[in-house]
Order: sequence, then structure tokens, then C-alpha cells
Amino acid sequence: MNHIEKSFRELVELKYQLYNSLFLTLPLHAVQQTGLLLPLLNEACVKGLDNGQSPSTIINNFFKEHKPDLSERERISFLFKIIQYVERQIVLIDALEEAAYPKIHRINDSDSWGRIKQKVENKGIEAQMDELLDTFGIRVVLTAHPTQFYPGRVLAISTDLTEAITNDEVGNARDLLQQLGKTPFYRKQKPSAYDEAMALTWYLGNIFYPAVGDLLDRIDEFFPGKINHNKELITMGFWPGGDRDGNPFVKVDTTLKVARKLRFTLSTCYHAELKAIKRRMSFEGVYDILNELDEMFSEELTNSSGSKNVDLNYLLTQLDKVEKLLKDEHQSLFIDKVKSFKRKIKQFGFFFASIDIRQDSRVIGRAFDEVMKVNPGLFPENLWSLPEEEQLNILLRVKGRIDTSVFDDDLVRDTLESMKAIRSIQQLNGTRAAHRYIISNCRGTIDIAKVVALARLCSWGDEALSLDVVPLFETVDDLKGAGQSMKTLYDHPKYKTHLANRNNRQTVMLGFSDGTKDGGYLMANWGIYRAKEDISLISRESDVEVVFFDGRGGPPARGGGNTHLFYSALGKTIDSHQIQLTIQGQTISSHYGIQEAAKHNLGHLLTAGFENNLFNRTASDLSDHNRDLIEQMSVSGYDKYAALKAHPLFIPFLEERSTLKYYGLANIGSRPSKRGASEKLKLDDLRAIPFVGAWSQLKQNVPGFYGLGTALKEQEEAGKLEDCKELYNSSIFFKALISNSMQSMSKTNFALTKYMEDDEKFGDFWKIIYNEYLLTKEMVLKVSGDKELLQDNARSKNSIRLREGVVLPLLAIQQYALIEIQKLQDKPNDEHLALYERMVMRSLFGNINASRNSV
Repeated sequence: MNHIEKSFRELVELKYQLYNSLFLTLPLHAVQQTGLLLPLLNEACVKGLDNGQSPSTIINNFFKEHKPDLSERERISFLFKIIQYVERQIVLIDALEEAAYPKIHRINDSDSWGRIKQKVENKGIEAQMDELLDTFGIRVVLTAHPTQFYPGRVLAISTDLTEAITNDEVGNARDLLQQLGKTPFYRKQKPSAYDEAMALTWYLGNIFYPAVGDLLDRIDEFFPGKINHNKELITMGFWPGGDRDGNPFVKVDTTLKVARKLRFTLSTCYHAELKAIKRRMSFEGVYDILNELDEMFSEELTNSSGSKNVDLNYLLTQLDKVEKLLKDEHQSLFIDKVKSFKRKIKQFGFFFASIDIRQDSRVIGRAFDEVMKVNPGLFPENLWSLPEEEQLNILLRVKGRIDTSVFDDDLVRDTLESMKAIRSIQQLNGTRAAHRYIISNCRGTIDIAKVVALARLCSWGDEALSLDVVPLFETVDDLKGAGQSMKTLYDHPKYKTHLANRNNRQTVMLGFSDGTKDGGYLMANWGIYRAKEDISLISRESDVEVVFFDGRGGPPARGGGNTHLFYSALGKTIDSHQIQLTIQGQTISSHYGIQEAAKHNLGHLLTAGFENNLFNRTASDLSDHNRDLIEQMSVSGYDKYAALKAHPLFIPFLEERSTLKYYGLANIGSRPSKRGASEKLKLDDLRAIPFVGAWSQLKQNVPGFYGLGTALKEQEEAGKLEDCKELYNSSIFFKALISNSMQSMSKTNFALTKYMEDDEKFGDFWKIIYNEYLLTKEMVLKVSGDKELLQDNARSKNSIRLREGVVLPLLAIQQYALIEIQKLQDKPNDEHLALYERMVMRSLFGNINASRNSV
């Protein structure tokens, strides 16, 4: 047993047994009713699935043996209590892992920045390091995607429970467990878009503000003064209140309200730190300056006498004076506190996190068509029948202003007025507060040019656009054409002028989530890698700095997995002078829920970027042979996945045998679970989160592995297995690809749905999926040389094993409910149908929180 396994066993597994036993003694009705029977149900599930029994058989046999006299309504009530109990067990595991975080992640065992500094000195590349410290940056973007199932009051208990466990306060932990038992997990109403923003600003103020500050201070210790002028080293992005893609509830007033909330939250953080500094600065001259700033913040936060907001430049100028006085007259006493404060101010400005505006290209197109209709003569009537080059010319050279208030359609009007909102936010909180318009489902050059045209017509007129227009390429075909689309834009004189005003920097977003949904695991990852190479080459030729913004979800199926490994894997053919990515849902709370985790993961991102730019630029490159190998495998994997998608039972299977439709019923987010209003489910309209989540709830995780086994097997049959092994050992990119797929497969449990093997309608379809899983597991172990999945990642392996074991009764109950629902399809008025449907919906919570990155 290695160090991490030993630490995990002692600090998480054994303590879980202790605190769970404590939980059983609490005077809670649900605990007393279920706590003693839950271990018996868990054992019945393990044995029953091992013996090939269906969840329905397991649950029914359990009732016959332990609760034979219950009516169906009473059985349903009992199962709901099981769900409630397991939900709370998972919160306990979360708290235990967070309390043990420093030891099970070994964050104190090595000093990354010291190691990097030593390596830089050994190689004599100090000048390169200085340049990176001055220009490199990461941006972590918090999204509003509905995958955070814990309401705020549960998160608060979990935070306090973590602290109690860390300090071995058993009595306090017992009280908190009792509070947890009495606190509802389920939201009776959907949160509004502003509610989502409010929840995430808590993380900004309580986690990211101190964590970023500590990390900046740490870097400055090793490289004094080298990051003073870099305003982008660690910045935050924000989608709640700005992301309109498929969310009709986000309006301009929401966006503006969120911007004000971000400034208020940040000003509160600044004011608290300023007061702490002032307590130490009792010196003549210094105190008066800080006292004036203190009063200015007080006036802004209370808005007394219609006071103006604190000015950023004035704030920094006054702190410069303080720093100089401390140095010249007070022996630099406490000067580090002022320097640390200034570093945070330079990173966060008065915006805290940049609000991104995002909308689907089809909605933007609809708004553009309305503008043409209402403003005849502004564009040629035959615009869309002209050659693309002429269309581009007309769009990028448009002049004039339009009245956005005349449009009756709410969605059209909001799309146009969101352009104005960006400028309003810039005036309130600074240009960096909102400077990006992201085009979801971007199909190419014309979609980008439409946004440029609308921005000018609605807000900027002939002024230089203080706006970055960001295409989001997602589908396989769009990824293939992304490079050419950017080249066409770069070559246009008007767009060149626009980029010159934006520091010759172009941001391009690449969507792992919808890419995987469209093209499968292998093709999506390889397609994004190649798109990055194409765009990097074209951008370099055009003297444009390209910044890649990765739309990464929690699980490997949506671009998650080992982030550090992913960003360390980019060779010299891909520009990586900035790292930007989305984090969402329970990934926010699991990766950044405590300051230690936030510092660790933000630091990992930074060091991955530095290591890649300084040390890995040659070693990570793929040879022509290896590129051909991956290309062949991605095509094979795509063909296999495309055949599954084209299967006539693909959508019916998800509709009838999974939890897909229940995501829309759970009050976990403001956004609908699919685009469009069509009753008939179409894969194109289906969002990646419920799509991936449905497969995760089935414990099949199809998007995270499907097609990989077939691709590797074809290479083995062609006599190239050794080539695949060599590729795994030499390419960080390919190793990360395999490793992340292993993580997906480690969370599968086909025994749960083995009963479907004999299903008259879906039996053969289930076998297709299961056989590919078996093949993929066999092949990844062959290629990696491992004997079991996640052999080299003891922490993840043990965490997954513990969580999957605890949640097993929940999974069995969910399948049992789905089976009962199928039986009642021809009895829509049966009194139990709605209860079983609610049971499925409620079981989503615990399953997703147990997996932490399942959707």
C-alpha cells in the first residue's frame, strides 16, 4: 500500500465508518427508519447484481425479507428515506475528502515553483521565464450549467463539517450531521439566473479571492517583482447572467444586475483587506491615506449620499504612495501586505470576473434577419445569395445605428440590447469587466461577421470595438473548417484593423461537450487538437496571437479528467500562451470548494502552462507516424460511434430506459435541458449535460469510451499494437486520452442494467454497448500495460470505489423506479406513477454528487 492509499484509508475510509456510525445514533426519523436496514440493502444489491439479478428483483426480495407487510405506498415512502439518507452519506464523504485534501493530494510534498526555478536556472533560460511571468495567464470561467445539486444551505453545512472534521471536533460534527439530517436537499422551485450568479459569487469572495492572493504571493517569493505588470496571470470569468445560449430567462437587466453584484462582492473583499492593513499602518502619513480609502469604500458599499464608485487608478496611486512612505520612512514595515493587496487589485480590477455574453449562432442569425427586415436598405436584399467574400465585405464595413427598442420579439430585442449592456458594464466596472461575445454553434466566418456588424449597429457605431468576438467551434465538421474560417477573417482589412485594436489577439473557443456528443470520444479530442494546430499555424502566419478557450465539462466525456496532464501535453505546434477553460457544476465545489483545493488546482494549471512553454515544446510533438496512427484510430472510433448514434433505438433507449427527461424536472438550474421547443427529441437540440448525465446515471458512460476499443483493436489486428504502446509511453496527449477514458470506465457498472440484456426491444442494443465496453477495457489495459483501471492513480481509484459503493442502493432504487414506470405506461392515472417519476428525479442528486464530475 503506497503513501496516498494509506492516507486515504486512514483519513477518509476509516473515518467514514466512524462518522457514519455516529450518524446512525442521531434522533432523526429518517435515520431511525432506514439507517439499520441500509447496510442490509447495500449487501443485497452487491450480492444480487453479482448473481445477475435485476434491480427490481433485488428490491422486491429485500422487502419480502425485511418489510413484508408494507403496502406499495409505504414501500415507496421507505425508498425515499433511503435516498435521503444516502444523499447525506455522500456529503459526509465530500467533507472527509476535503478535510484530508492536503495529505491525499500531497500538496506539501513538493514545491512546484521551487522546482521550476531550479530547472530554469539549470537550463539557463531565465529570460524566457521572465517573459512568461510578464505575459502568461490562466482564466478560469465559472459557468451557470445546471449540475450543482447541493443548495446553498447544504454547501454551508458541508463547509462547517469539513472544518469540524479537520479539527477533530467530534461533538460539533455530530451536531452538524444532525442539522444535515433535518435540512432539505431538494429545491421546490428552479433557481433564477441571478440566483445562480449569487451562489457562485460566494465562491469568488470566499475561495478565489484569498486563494488567488496566496498563489500570487507564493510566486512573488520565488520571482520577486516579476509579475507586477502582468494583469492576466490569474483571472476569473463568469457566465451566470451573461450566458443566453438556450436560456430564455437571462435578460439584459439580469446581466447588469450581476455586474453590479460582482463589483459589490469584490469591493467588500477589498474593504475588508484594507481595514486589516490599516490596523497595522498606524504611522504618520500612511494612516491618513488608508483612512481616506477606507471611507471611500464605505461610501460606495453603503451608497451614502449618492457617492461615486472608487476609481481603480486612484486606488493604486494611493497605495503606491503608501508603499513609498513605508520604504522611505518606516523601514518597509508590513510593506508585503500592501504589495499583496496591490497584486490582487491588478488581477481583479473592479470587475472580479469578466462576464461573457454567449448566444447561439441561430438566434443571432434570426436577430440579424429581423434587423434587415425592420431596416430596409441597410443591407442588400439579396445579401445571402451573394458570394461569401461579398457578404463578408458588406458585414464588416457596415455603418449606421439602429433603434433596438422597436423589436417586438423578446429574444431578438435582448440579443441586440445585450451589445449595449456590454458597454454599460465596461463603463461601470472597466473594459475587462465584459469584453467577449461568444458564438455557440459557430459555423464559420459569416457567423462571426454578423456579430461584428450587430455590435456596430447596436452600440459601437464607428468607434473601435472594445469587444472580442469569440467563435465556439463544436461539431466535427466545424472543427475541421475552423482554421480556414479564421484565415479568411485574418486576411480581411477591416477585421485586421479590429484585431490591431485588440492587441492582435484572437480568442477561439472549442467545445469538448458537444464535440463528443457529435463525434465521439476519440474524434472530438483529436479533432480539437488538430483544430488548435491549424488555427495556431494560420494565426502565426498572420501575426495574430491566438488564445484557446476550452469549453471543458466535469467528466472526460465533456473534456474533463486530468487537466494538468492535458495542458502539459500541448507541443510547439499549438499556441498555449494563455490557458482558459470553463469549470462548472459540482466540479466547482469539488475542485475549488476549499481554499487549499483552489490554490492546488489553480497552481496546477499555472505550472502546466509554464512547463509546457518552457520544457515540453519539443518532447510533446507527435511524429508523422504517430499522427497517422491517431488519425486512423479517430476515424475508426468515429465510425463506430456514428453507427451507434444512427441506430434506430439510440434515442428511444435514452428516452425510455434512462433518466434523460428527468433532468428537466429537477430544479437545479435556470436553463432548460434542451434547445428548441419541439416535442420530438432531436439529438442536435439535446444539451451535452443531460446527454452525458443520462449515460452516467445508467452507469454505462458511453460518451467517455465508446469507439476507443474498436479503434485500438483494429490497430492490433493490423500488427500495430506495439506502435500503440510506444505512442502511449511517448505522447502525453495520447496518455491523457487513455487515462481519462479509464476514469470514465472505472465509474461504469453494467451489472446494474444487465437485466436489459433480455429485453425484447433493447436487448441487442444493450449488448452492442456492453461488448464495446469489454473490448475497450481489454485494449486500454493492453496498451497501458496496467492490470486494472486507474492503477497509477490510487487516490482517484479509492475515492471512486468508496463513492460507488455508498451510492449503489441509490442506483438500484433508480432502476427499480424506471422499471415500475415502464409497467405503468398504459396506466397514466395510476396514483403511484408520479411517485416513481419523482423517485427517479430525486435519485439524480445523490448519484451526480457521488461521482463529482459525472456530467
